Amino acid sequence: MTKGADVRGVAGLDDSGLPSWLRPAIRTGGPDAADTLATSRALRRAMSITGKPRQAAVLVLFGGSPEPDPGAPGGLPADAEVLLTQRASTMRQHGGQIAFPGGAEDPGDDGPVGTALREAVEETGLDPAGVQPFAALPKLFVPPSKFDVTPILGYWREPSAVRVVDLGETERVVCVPLTELLDPAHRFMVRGSLGYQSPAFQVDGMLVWGLTGGILAGIIKTAGWERDWDRGDVRDLESSLAAVGMTL
Repeated sequence: MTKGADVRGVAGLDDSGLPSWLRPAIRTGGPDAADTLATSRALRRAMSITGKPRQAAVLVLFGGSPEPDPGAPGGLPADAEVLLTQRASTMRQHGGQIAFPGGAEDPGDDGPVGTALREAVEETGLDPAGVQPFAALPKLFVPPSKFDVTPILGYWREPSAVRVVDLGETERVVCVPLTELLDPAHRFMVRGSLGYQSPAFQVDGMLVWGLTGGILAGIIKTAGWERDWDRGDVRDLESSLAAVGMTL
């Protein structure tokens, strides 16, 4: 596929030369990987919004050796990682939550790819020249902010230093090893007070859940990286957050 080709109706994507271990992630959100999170978001949108939602995008950025590990599920290399941020606890919406870099679309952005890259630079200071955006997942509606969020998948061909750029927006920037996310001891489900359930990961003093946890769970399953874990382990959301020093 040539640079700038469109694999899901979004310009600016390029999946040429993508590592074989990462290529299956392009199928995430398709008919064979229907995600209950997407369904619940669609239902909430139908019930809670009138008018046109605002557009936003997040960058789901994976790094790691281009060579697969033949002994690992899906060929996942031992050094594979994903970039995550912790939103500032002072923010009005989703304060303190773990998220992918991203935010609202600006008028000057070149579609969701432009939004995701611009926001990632503003939040983490990464060099966008080293990032290869290769796919866009279906939009997910986020009721509290009334955003339609497009997840943009990227491969970090040339990793650069990252950091907290603005403490008013972000408290933490971290590259989490996928081996830690995939550890069955770090995976469970959380249930909120209204009965909503979400895949969750407890790693590095963080609880990854909600939109971020759902996207990660879908990609991990579709890409074939998943290890057996206890899906019947359902924990209270507030208690799980408190266990790592976080709150709703």
